[in-house]
Amino acid sequence: MGDIFKTLERQIRAAGIRHGVIASNIANVDTPGYKAKDVKFDETLEKATIELRKTAPGHIGESGRAEGGRVDVESRPSWGDGNNVELDVEVAKMTENAIFFQTAVTLLSTNIRMFKTALRR
Repeated sequence: MGDIFKTLERQIRAAGIRHGVIASNIANVDTPGYKAKDVKFDETLEKATIELRKTAPGHIGESGRAEGGRVDVESRPSWGDGNNVELDVEVAKMTENAIFFQTAVTLLSTNIRMFKTALRR
């Protein structure tokens, strides 16, 4: 299978990881001292999907691959109990992540359908 299948698979996995982190934040909205976390999605996406091609020597690093991808603690101000989870922010992140996940799944199913069509001909 082509790179597109691997790329979409990685995007779906990355969305799943981020979903778990956001769900953990929501579950701990009332836990004193809990700090919200997030997956730095852009970095994860770059690491998971892009092997960049150099068109000029100064464009990208020596490895030719974007680096990154980690779960970071959010640096928002905390409430009186040390918890810094904002439910509306987490719900917005969850919605954004769900849209990304659904887009990747739709693209993957479309590519599978196109692959099957090509095999039948």
